[in-house]
Amino acid sequence: MDRTAVAKMGAVASASVCALVGGVVLAQYIFTMKKKTACMQALRLWTLLATYAVAVGQNQGQKNQECPKLNAQMPEFQKKTVHIKDPGRVEEIICGLIKGGAAKLQIITDFDMTLSRFSYNGKRCPTCHNIIDNSKLITEECRKKLLQLKETYYAIEIDPALTIEEKYPYMVEWYNKSHALLIEQGLQKDKFAEIVRESDVMLKEGYENFFDKLSEHNIPVFIFSAGIGDILEEVIHQAGVYHSNVKVVSNFMDFDENGILKGFKGELIHVYNKHDGALKNTEYFKQLKDNSNIILLGDSQGDLSMADGVANVEHILKIGYLNDKVDELLEKYMDSYDIVLVKDESLEVANSILQKIL
Repeated sequence: MDRTAVAKMGAVASASVCALVGGVVLAQYIFTMKKKTACMQALRLWTLLATYAVAVGQNQGQKNQECPKLNAQMPEFQKKTVHIKDPGRVEEIICGLIKGGAAKLQIITDFDMTLSRFSYNGKRCPTCHNIIDNSKLITEECRKKLLQLKETYYAIEIDPALTIEEKYPYMVEWYNKSHALLIEQGLQKDKFAEIVRESDVMLKEGYENFFDKLSEHNIPVFIFSAGIGDILEEVIHQAGVYHSNVKVVSNFMDFDENGILKGFKGELIHVYNKHDGALKNTEYFKQLKDNSNIILLGDSQGDLSMADGVANVEHILKIGYLNDKVDELLEKYMDSYDIVLVKDESLEVANSILQKIL
C-alpha cells in the first residue's frame, strides 16, 4: 500500500474516532436532559460535530495529496535538460517544502549564469565582470589584458581534473589581477547604468515570475555573487525586480568623493570561497531562523556551500545549472545537486516548484 493510501486511511480513521467520541459525549448529555428542547439542541450539536469530523478527514487527505509526482504532476521535469539522480528523494524534499509553505521558505542563489543567461542564440552572454570588460569605459589595452586573464583562469575554474582546493589560489590571482586593472582605469560610477543598458546581459526566461512571486509572498532572497555587486544591482534594478525582499552579497566597489573607483570593499568573494562568505553572513541567517526550508540555485561546485551559514536547515533543495563541459562534469553535478539543468536558460523548474509551495 502506498503512502497516499495509508494517509487517506489514517484521515478517515481520525474522522471516525472524532465522530464516535462526540457521539458518546452527546449521548450522556441527552440522557441527563429531560426537556425536548435540550434534545433538539443536542441533535444540532451532533450535526456540527459530525460535519467538523468529516472536514478534518478531508483536509488531512488533501494535505497528503499535495505532494506531487515529478513526472505525472510537474511536466517541467520531463524536459530533456532536467537530470535527477534520485527522483524519490527530490519528491520527498519538495513535499517538505510544500508542507512548510511560504512561512518557512527562503531562497539562496548565485547570480552570473544562474539567474542570468549563459548564452542566447548561440552567443555567450556577459557576466557582471564582462559587462565592464566589454564596455567603452576601459581602454583597448586593458580589454586585451582582461581577456587574456579570462582565457587563462576560466579554463582552470571549470577543469574537471582539478579539485576546489587546487583551483582556489588561481581564482584569487584572477580576481585580484582583474580588479587591479579596473582600478587603474578610474571607472566612473555614474556611467554604470549606461553600460548595463548597452550590454548583452540577459536574465533567464521566467525571471519576472520568479522575482515577483517571491516578493508577493515576502520570501527572503539572498543573492550571493562572486561578480561585481554594483553592476549586479543595476541589472536587476533595470529589469524591475530589485524588490525589498532581495539582499545582495557580492564584491562592491569603493569610490572616492568624485565617484571614481579607488578599490573594492571588504574581503574578496570568488567562486570557490562562498563557504567563508556564508559563515560571515550568519547574522542575516539568524534573523531568518524560522525560514528553515531552502531552495538553493547555483552553477558551480563552489555554490553548494552558499547555505553553510544557515544553522537550522530542515529541507534544502539544490538546483544546479551545468552550462559548460557537460560530458565531463554531469556525473559530478548529479552527485552534488538534487536537480541538474543542462544548458537550460530558464527558471521554469524553480517556478514550477514555487507554484506548488506558494
